[in-house]
Amino acid sequence: MKQEYMHPGDQLLLFMERIYKYGMTTTSGGNLSIKDDKGDIWITPAGIDKGSLTARDMVCVKADGTIEGVHRPSSEFPFHNLIYKSRPDLKAIIHAHPPALVSFSIVRRIPDTRLLPNERRICGPIGMAEYALPGSEELGRKIADVFVKGYDTVMLENHGVVIGADNQFKAFQMFETLDFCARLEIEARRIGEPKLLTDENYEMVRSKGDVAYESYKPQGRTTLENGARKEMSDFIRRSYDQRLFTSTQGTFSRRTEGNDFVITPYGLDRNYMEPSDLITIKDGKTEEGKVPSKSVLLHKAIYESQPHVNAVLIAHPPHIMAFAVTELAFDSRTIPESYILLRGTPKLPFDAVYRDPEQTARLLNVSTPLAIVENNCVIVTGKSLLEAFDRLEVAEYSAKSVLAARALGDIVHIDDSCIRDLEVAFNLQ
Repeated sequence: MKQEYMHPGDQLLLFMERIYKYGMTTTSGGNLSIKDDKGDIWITPAGIDKGSLTARDMVCVKADGTIEGVHRPSSEFPFHNLIYKSRPDLKAIIHAHPPALVSFSIVRRIPDTRLLPNERRICGPIGMAEYALPGSEELGRKIADVFVKGYDTVMLENHGVVIGADNQFKAFQMFETLDFCARLEIEARRIGEPKLLTDENYEMVRSKGDVAYESYKPQGRTTLENGARKEMSDFIRRSYDQRLFTSTQGTFSRRTEGNDFVITPYGLDRNYMEPSDLITIKDGKTEEGKVPSKSVLLHKAIYESQPHVNAVLIAHPPHIMAFAVTELAFDSRTIPESYILLRGTPKLPFDAVYRDPEQTARLLNVSTPLAIVENNCVIVTGKSLLEAFDRLEVAEYSAKSVLAARALGDIVHIDDSCIRDLEVAFNLQ
């Protein structure tokens, strides 16, 4: 989806629909804006149901202050205007009240972006603006004063968050990632004290992140490869809708022939992933002109060492990742389905996906289809994409149940004799 071909009103509608659909604002809450090349500010309207907006509802405030549109501009227009005046480099703003970020704003704290490797880079430094009356010039000045200091992400005391970027697509990625960080930290604190990444961890990610790959020029695609691409793009979007992926995080791959496989690219919004965006790794080479996921070497190692595996997922959903960023181990012996699909679910050290992907791949055998990597990800394998997706979904829902159950009482796990019965009945031995 190319932003340069989209009208500002269509962009505002696109992202407000995503924000509202995923419960990141309410019917009356939140506002988005875009400043175009002429200096006009396009903004969402005041008092219009966020669940029924159209592009025609968007309001244009001209550079001379005149208003074009069938509605009034958002009551928060003053702070949008002041931010643009104080930061001419910014061309898009998102303001909303996702519950997790509101939780941080009402205790006047900033979510920690050092729980996983990429979130700090995406969100950047985060500031905090003092409380003021919504819609007032005072609030606008207080927010703009923080943006002037160089922050692109600003939490608002007892209010929510404001994100600024050079386009609405980037602003949304920053906004969604910060909301994810907030949700992850909240879930993690329900079971322990979150562990933060160190400078050494970040240096490892930086030094191992760029994979040098030989490339090849595709000479057409087989029916099997085209089918794999279509199936993958459907599951990638489904994973996003299920909140198992975010716009910037989450990788699928699927074996095609031999040890060749198709994998998601680096950096593209998962919600708009098309079959043509995916990348084939053939004979250890990547398609010319495309950049695969940073975890491509781990996927390659799994296919080479585990012939029963035909699909690999790497994801970071917040409930299962709460166990990745705390000391508590995840125990799948909750309900039969969880144990059948997840089994032992070991926790691997942070560097497992960087230092020796071949060794990590060897751990993911028939009896260990899933592993949690500390402060990093969950790795899921399956005989098919459907099985791997189901396994990821069950892991996240099981973790969510465990976290909720701790508020009710002591968890009673399925005992050893019942586990043995399950292993015999479902041929898990």
